[in-house]
Amino acid sequence: MDFSTINTAPERIKTDALIVGIHTDAKLPAATAKVDDASNGAISALLPNEFSGKTGEILVLRQLAGVTAPRVIVVGLGDPTKFNATVLQQAHRAALTSAQGMNLPSVATALLTTELDADLTALARQTAMAAGLAAYRFDPTYGREKPKPQALKQLAIACGRGQNKAVNEGLTQGQAIANGMNLTRELGNLPSNICTPSYLASTARALGRSHKLKIEVLDRKQLEALKMGAFLAVAKGSEEAPKFIVMRHEGVKTGARAKDKASAPIVLVGKGITFDTGGISLKPGASMDEMKYDMCGAASVFGTMKAIAELALPINVVGVVPACENMPSGRATKPGDVVTTMSGLTVEILNTDAEGRLILCDALTYAERFKPRAVVNVATLTGACVVALGHVNTGLFANNAELSETLRQASIQANDPAWPMPLDDAYQDQLKSNFADMANIGGRDAGAITAACFLSRFTKSYPWAHLDIAGTAWVSGKDKGASGRPVPMLVQYLLSQC
Repeated sequence: MDFSTINTAPERIKTDALIVGIHTDAKLPAATAKVDDASNGAISALLPNEFSGKTGEILVLRQLAGVTAPRVIVVGLGDPTKFNATVLQQAHRAALTSAQGMNLPSVATALLTTELDADLTALARQTAMAAGLAAYRFDPTYGREKPKPQALKQLAIACGRGQNKAVNEGLTQGQAIANGMNLTRELGNLPSNICTPSYLASTARALGRSHKLKIEVLDRKQLEALKMGAFLAVAKGSEEAPKFIVMRHEGVKTGARAKDKASAPIVLVGKGITFDTGGISLKPGASMDEMKYDMCGAASVFGTMKAIAELALPINVVGVVPACENMPSGRATKPGDVVTTMSGLTVEILNTDAEGRLILCDALTYAERFKPRAVVNVATLTGACVVALGHVNTGLFANNAELSETLRQASIQANDPAWPMPLDDAYQDQLKSNFADMANIGGRDAGAITAACFLSRFTKSYPWAHLDIAGTAWVSGKDKGASGRPVPMLVQYLLSQC
């Protein structure tokens, strides 16, 4: 999709459809008022009986006298006292979805001229993200009845003179983030018979070629040589070979500045369980199809690496993805087995369905070799986090207060919310084992916290944060599909570190 800025008065913009907004108090924003005046009150005449202004409500007006665009899409902006960047993005997604439903190739929006006390670059970023996300169509597994490709090719942003630079910067960022989110969604939505560990490895190699990332893929023999006993224990039950994927974005040259903090990489680690049956501790059959989404942590690392490469961020970032399936078989790990992790610590596996932390702990140990300034792991780790936070906030755990706050602020700025969770030492007692250095579960109570406590034991040498996205990585029900979160938060965090 092509983005552009335009300084023309909204009523005179040449486009297939013009987007304007109305709040629930029926007071017209400046751009909407101009269109209303030019059309002799065609919009205000509909208020309040025919249009309430509720967030996302849509009304399409055609051939308004005095307005150049043949269609005006009026979208609800909700309560003016609660209007923010999140509402603006929701309004844009609703309006752009409507435009695509009419197969319109070009649209212009005047919503950024709406009075909103927020950074213009951030608003433009949200607009481009809304357009990119609305354009997404999943079609790889359809036969004859493929979804129609989106018609929308051009989006013009109406803004004031002198605002073009700030808006264009936001559009560039938003388009890259949307591209990253859509890659994350695509990988998450693919069925597990296609999106295998080997498929993820091939995707990484393709991404390396197209986006100039350095790619390394370790196979089973190399993992055995590294003594990744926990990761390999999870992979044992599957016919699919495990893959350990490393992606490097080198935005800061090493050498003279090699000892500078700026050259130390940030490492992103993503859980890549491409299908999770629970192993011998088999999950219930209901909704097990959604366990193809258990690799959404890995998918979000792929999406983030794509976005930052497109933006050519001046920062060094390493993406690490341990990928395998968790399957029951005659070779599968059993409850009560004890394995030795790459760190040398031993783990009694009391539940094979607590497998994510087993593959992540070896990846977190591997991350030490990069001498990182920070490590952030992303995982659909626990159902307990869904119970605690639902499907709104991602769970945020950290061993470093500054890193936790930086990620929290990034989540706010990106409209991709995360909520800090406790990591008190007192919870560590629940992981005691009579037969190993630790157990892989700590009981039902505080399940999301004890999972984070388990991971924290492998992160002593660097600032670390854990994002539990079990409640935010995908949507169930009739709108089932991967969300693309937390790519916006991660990109915003990396932007803040440049």
